[in-house]
Amino acid sequence: MPRINRLERELHLRQLQVRRLLQMTQAINNNVAADDLFQMYRAFLRSELGVNEMALIVRESEHDDEWQLATSIGLDEAELATAIDYSTDLAEIKRPGLIDRYDHPLFSHFEHVVPVLHKERPIAYIFIGSFEDEDNMFERVQIITTISNVIAVAIENKRLFRRQIEQERLEADLDLGAKVQAMLIPKELPVNDFYELSAIYRPKLGVGGDYFDYREFVDGKLVFCIGDFTGKGVSAALLMANFQANFHTLIRKRGNLHEFVTEINESVYRITDGERFVTFFVAEYDRESHLLRYVNAGHPPAVLVGENTFQLLDKGTTVLGSIDRLPVLEVGEVSLPPQALIVTYTDGLTDLQSTAGETFEEEILHQFARRQHSRSASSFNANLLDKLEEFRQGEAYPDDLTILTCRIFGD
Repeated sequence: MPRINRLERELHLRQLQVRRLLQMTQAINNNVAADDLFQMYRAFLRSELGVNEMALIVRESEHDDEWQLATSIGLDEAELATAIDYSTDLAEIKRPGLIDRYDHPLFSHFEHVVPVLHKERPIAYIFIGSFEDEDNMFERVQIITTISNVIAVAIENKRLFRRQIEQERLEADLDLGAKVQAMLIPKELPVNDFYELSAIYRPKLGVGGDYFDYREFVDGKLVFCIGDFTGKGVSAALLMANFQANFHTLIRKRGNLHEFVTEINESVYRITDGERFVTFFVAEYDRESHLLRYVNAGHPPAVLVGENTFQLLDKGTTVLGSIDRLPVLEVGEVSLPPQALIVTYTDGLTDLQSTAGETFEEEILHQFARRQHSRSASSFNANLLDKLEEFRQGEAYPDDLTILTCRIFGD
């Protein structure tokens, strides 16, 4: 081909490149959908650069082993999709070049590969096969590389923007959930000549699934409870709000604990249709008879400690909300010693780990409660919190942590 013709052809290709870059830049500025960008990209490569086979593979997530086929030319995408999981092979591609791996299920379709880097990190790979016209191969590959970089970076920015929106939505969800939950958790707990309640409350993300509550009655009875809801964020907070409303409504009916737990289980099941549940412990202290009646619904057993008394309060039923009718429901009843300490907690306590990987097992709590049983509820919790801090040695709390301690003063 005469030199003048080659120069004219090269100029034409450069004009195409500039024109397409302008079009795609305008499309990106107009926030055109990714599918439309891919269609423009594919049409340009096919009709104006004469590409017979092409595949653009882009990063699907932050992980290096998750890629997806964004668009292709001249290939069976269903067949090619099985090859996208070759993250190790993709990671070996550091620079543009020819492909010589003819036995590879992905690479065998193509002749050229060009990695697209963003901040020195691969975000896409362009695989190019044959051209209808083999003239000006180098210039065409250069044009494809330039436009592919623009497209890939635009798609990466869209992905990062979506992630930012999702993060902001999550933070808003957690913030709203925390505000709702803050209204549900008691601000003050009762202290009088007959009993004292004290709580430790540490939601992991500012909003969690732990719940505790109480209700005092004019006849001297005290009802207190603790629960752990599945889920986090607004969904858990809304379920908790509904549960709290039902707790106070049903407990005011002054029926027995059997009726109360049966009805509150039905209310949770109605709301969640069995897809969510709550572990729950509820106890009623009668200071006239000095009796404690309780139901444990799939919750870690509460610990009852006295001078010569140690007992796990484990009688009850299964978790609430998973089925509409509880198959078995037993109300436990204990005649309390003159002075008693009752410690209830969620599984965030026993999930706690030390730097050596040891967990804060139930037996550690039991031994601690035996030694500290004569203390007030607030003093017991303060000492327990010190022990937890010493045990975890800076390790993060793995889950929500709630401890509700009741001190019975008796006569």
